[in-house]
Amino acid sequence: MYYRNISYLMSHVFLMLFIYLFIEHRYSKVKTAGICFSAFLALGISDYLQFNILEDNPLSCAVLTVFQILVTQLTSLLISKKRDSKALFMSLSASNYVIAGGVTATILHIWTGSTLFAITGSSVVHAGILIFLCFRIRGIWLRYQDRDTMKWWWELCLIPVFFYCGFSSLIYFPYTLEENSQNILSVMLFILTMFISYVVVLRYLESEAERTGIYWKNVFFSSYIKGLEGQYNLVEQSERNLKILRHDMRHYFSLINSLLEQGEYDEIRKLIEHVNIISDENKIIKYCDNLITNSILSHLLEKAQASAITVQMEAVVPKELPFNDYEFATVIANLLENAMKCVEEFEEKEKRVEIKIDCTQEHVLIHIQNEFEKEIFFDEQTGFPHSKAGHGHGLGMQSVQIFSDKIGGNIGCYCDSGIFHFLLFAKIRVNL
Repeated sequence: MYYRNISYLMSHVFLMLFIYLFIEHRYSKVKTAGICFSAFLALGISDYLQFNILEDNPLSCAVLTVFQILVTQLTSLLISKKRDSKALFMSLSASNYVIAGGVTATILHIWTGSTLFAITGSSVVHAGILIFLCFRIRGIWLRYQDRDTMKWWWELCLIPVFFYCGFSSLIYFPYTLEENSQNILSVMLFILTMFISYVVVLRYLESEAERTGIYWKNVFFSSYIKGLEGQYNLVEQSERNLKILRHDMRHYFSLINSLLEQGEYDEIRKLIEHVNIISDENKIIKYCDNLITNSILSHLLEKAQASAITVQMEAVVPKELPFNDYEFATVIANLLENAMKCVEEFEEKEKRVEIKIDCTQEHVLIHIQNEFEKEIFFDEQTGFPHSKAGHGHGLGMQSVQIFSDKIGGNIGCYCDSGIFHFLLFAKIRVNL
């Protein structure tokens, strides 16, 4: 009884450590640690009741087991920043990792008969698993908790659930591992399979996220290069036109002198107005001071003009930004392209998009609005509109969400009087 109580108590210690280390915290470290410690006390008290007082009452033991499961999973959801299926997946996985350490204690106790050796060996295995996973997958996992690139984490939760059921059948039902030590090899292989599966799955998810990121970077750079090409062509054309204008200026001057001698002042005013019009036509439009953002806006407004879309824009973007220029320009490109796609199919309504960008060293505000014809449905989890292009699309909005999270921003999407609004606002963090 002493061995069993100590073994389970130690498993609960490492269970709470797993949850604390592998879940992004909603609260401060001190408050989070306090919640985990309270959960540890609840698990320890329930173990004491189950093993020392109510051991002969199967119904009470079953109720206490369910209570422990609820305490463990609710603790992870309580301390998690987002309280979603990814937090549940991690806490279910933590239960499996802890079982692996607890099984080691049982196996060592069966082989040696020494309680001290079993507890010591189990502690070493628990710590080894924790350290190994911290180095191998903790960074991957914490990065993934901020991403919304997958919508099927609830299905992935079935993996740790079935691993847990498999462990339970091999260790406890219908016979315990002490009663049927022939299962030891199967249990060890099962543990090895579990660890390999988790590492492989998480690394695959990371590679998929990197592949998606590379894809969007390529899309952005393609747009950026087209924007630069468009500006270069405009500069070349303007230079040619201005050369012609400079060549013709001597003729204009001669004509003005002649008109002055004749007193034809109205004709002189018309001639000057004509020269001003030619000069304005060859003026390079500058939307904002930031080169990257200006290039993207130039390219997108050229596309809008080709699609007969009117873009009313107010852009205040300084030359130097307090965050990555390319990421910010990608956000603008994704949002403006989504708005343009929404209005480009209009047949009767005016194709019109309004965008306001106000960026300083202290804050950033992006507000885009456009009319819509088809009903817009919003995702309950993300708050974003469902992509009409089907599965595999909508990644642009996820990219916007990642950028917003990075700078500590807030996003809002809503429809009002037939107009769709998108808002992103953030007070810029220090030392981003």
